[in-house]
Amino acid sequence: MRLLSGPDQARWGGRAGRPGRRAAGVAATAIGLILVAGCQFPGTGSSAGSGPTASAGLTVKVVSNLSAQQEMSALHSGSANIVFADYADMFYAQEQTQSPHLLTVADGYDAGPSVMEILTLPDSPIVSPRYLAGKTIGTAKPQLMPTRGPGGGFRPYSQETLAAWSVLNSDNVDPTTIHWRPMAATRLLGALKTHRVDAILASEPTIYEAESQLGAVPVLDACTGATANLPLYGYFTNKAYAGQHADVVTAFRAALEKAQAQAAMAAPLQTALTKSAGLRPQTAALVTFGTYPTTLSAQNIERVVKLMFFFNTLGGTLSVPSLVFR
Repeated sequence: MRLLSGPDQARWGGRAGRPGRRAAGVAATAIGLILVAGCQFPGTGSSAGSGPTASAGLTVKVVSNLSAQQEMSALHSGSANIVFADYADMFYAQEQTQSPHLLTVADGYDAGPSVMEILTLPDSPIVSPRYLAGKTIGTAKPQLMPTRGPGGGFRPYSQETLAAWSVLNSDNVDPTTIHWRPMAATRLLGALKTHRVDAILASEPTIYEAESQLGAVPVLDACTGATANLPLYGYFTNKAYAGQHADVVTAFRAALEKAQAQAAMAAPLQTALTKSAGLRPQTAALVTFGTYPTTLSAQNIERVVKLMFFFNTLGGTLSVPSLVFR
């Protein structure tokens, strides 16, 4: 079996003044490490050849640092059997093309407090969400979702912007009154520092860098209220592969659930991060995470579909049960 994970978003390091805080994007690396350390799945954080057979009777090659488009292409060509990716991009891709028909194998990672934030400089007049109206917010570039809808209007184009728009709505701030400026994630810090943007929507390591280098302060937590515990990442296969190798996918999910349970315990996760990711023990001890679900709930991941439909990112509501591997 060949498992692909999306762009490497490992976010090492704590928050200035808030030790122990951790963002969602480390999920791809962390669970890969737990699979290696806890379930004996061969692989590393970048590219690994097949290794010893896993305890579930599988041999897995783990490859990371791929874009969402590359993951979809890999599933279509059969060069990948399972991909680890964010729900929003995968659901958008499924609506755009029915080939390959995607199936969610397992829920990979759910949001926790402060995994995505809108931040400003410490001397900024933006002291609450309502002051964001009319301002410019820098965000990371989208992958699969376009920034504008069929009518030309601006709309959410990533999981981060979807969550932020939802919270802004709850705070009675119209997201369309804000100027959203996509850019390379590596440029967000410089854009905020030089006042080319008034705020940034960021995750780690940008949050940590913004706070430690610029003294940036959070204005909005994008994963609260209706987006609290929002499913962020999942494991996907395609219907053709699942139909031919249902036993393999079932075995993978069983081993993954074991890894997910181990990820809820600090010691195995810290050991994996120290040995396989090169973190110092002191740093690994400060790492905290959101939720690694051990079950897949169609009702839970349907929250993402409804959020996308509400903001016109999806033309219609996908049938979530049809997107779940049984």
